[in-house]
Amino acid sequence: MKKQVIATYLIETAYSLEHAAQVMAGEQSTGTFLALPGETEKIKQEHGAEIISIKEIETVSSPSLPGAKVPDGSIANYHRGEVILSFPYHNFGPSIPNLLATITGNLYELEEFSGLRLMDIDLPIDFTENYLGPQFGIEGTRSLTGVTERPIIGTIIKPNIGLKPEELRPLVRELALAGIDFIKDDEINGNPPFAPLKDRIKVVMEEIERAADITGKKTMYAFNITDDIENLHHNHDLVVEAGGNCVMVSINSIGYSGLSYLRKHSQVPIHGHRNQWGLMTRHPYLGIDFTAYQKLCRLVGVDHLHVNGLNSKFYDSNESVIKSVSDCLKPMFNGYEALPVLSSKQWAGQAPVTYEKLKTIDIMNIAGGGIHAHPSGPAAGFRSMIQGWEAAMAGIPLNKYAEKNQELKEALIKFGKG
Repeated sequence: MKKQVIATYLIETAYSLEHAAQVMAGEQSTGTFLALPGETEKIKQEHGAEIISIKEIETVSSPSLPGAKVPDGSIANYHRGEVILSFPYHNFGPSIPNLLATITGNLYELEEFSGLRLMDIDLPIDFTENYLGPQFGIEGTRSLTGVTERPIIGTIIKPNIGLKPEELRPLVRELALAGIDFIKDDEINGNPPFAPLKDRIKVVMEEIERAADITGKKTMYAFNITDDIENLHHNHDLVVEAGGNCVMVSINSIGYSGLSYLRKHSQVPIHGHRNQWGLMTRHPYLGIDFTAYQKLCRLVGVDHLHVNGLNSKFYDSNESVIKSVSDCLKPMFNGYEALPVLSSKQWAGQAPVTYEKLKTIDIMNIAGGGIHAHPSGPAAGFRSMIQGWEAAMAGIPLNKYAEKNQELKEALIKFGKG
């Protein structure tokens, strides 16, 4: 029996769904726009993609995307449906770049489609065994941070960019001495000339190690090492040699191959930021769904993966965020679950609704303004986040819990009522 990769799509077309599915299968395997002498039955049997199922969803009167062709002489109605195809594994082997050239490739450009989105993928074990998966995941990250009974609470360096290394020092000192679990660079702060990565690492690790000597807790700091692929190993080593315990990359900047390369060398957790996600997925009938995306990210080794946050500043609905968290926590292949990272417009008052909706504490909850803009400063902002989650997990209303917790009380006054 042939080993197969199964790909699930959401499509929209003015043609019949059956015709559209046949076009998809042919274009991405042995076929083209007309029959060729070399496309023998033997080749089609061994290398052709197959239609597994077609499910009609609805018909609409206008296209989601421009440029789609309408069958000659027909009224332009656009059929939406789910199409599942299988592709022979031996067409591409254990290679994500070649997998993507097959299951996505030219499909998005075909004139038969006014909408096409990759929703999910299922891979054979032969494929997944070629990739390392997460090295630390949830369990390893909890071990390094010493946080086991609640979400891991973190923040982003603010302002996002502009701080020189010595200007960064007092902020890191305050947060580390407060015992914060996690700090990260912003995704736009990589290796700028005014604050080189090497200099930032030196200053940050001096303060984190000094605080650890006092408090007994070593804050996890995710240094943004995003760069050209040939620099990733070097940037990672700068962090590790200084005693660092996490690196961060912009996944969509370095690509799956860049992330896989980093994973082969990494000695610390890899924090995966998905900036540029909107350009890949914001239109519901274009791009890739998070279910498929997170599988590829986990396969190549990301330990933490951003999913946005509930009631955030981004377009993602709460339902989408909840599903994304669930996707990250589902056991997959031979790796650990990836730790979902909730961020964007987060603060202590959101803990109860987040806990109620997600029904898990296996998350990282990152607050920027919700910590830095706290009336009593960032350290108090961190403590307010802890108190918000303590109240949520205990089922105690925030206002009541705030009566004996000043930092939470101040957060409720500053940011709202939760």
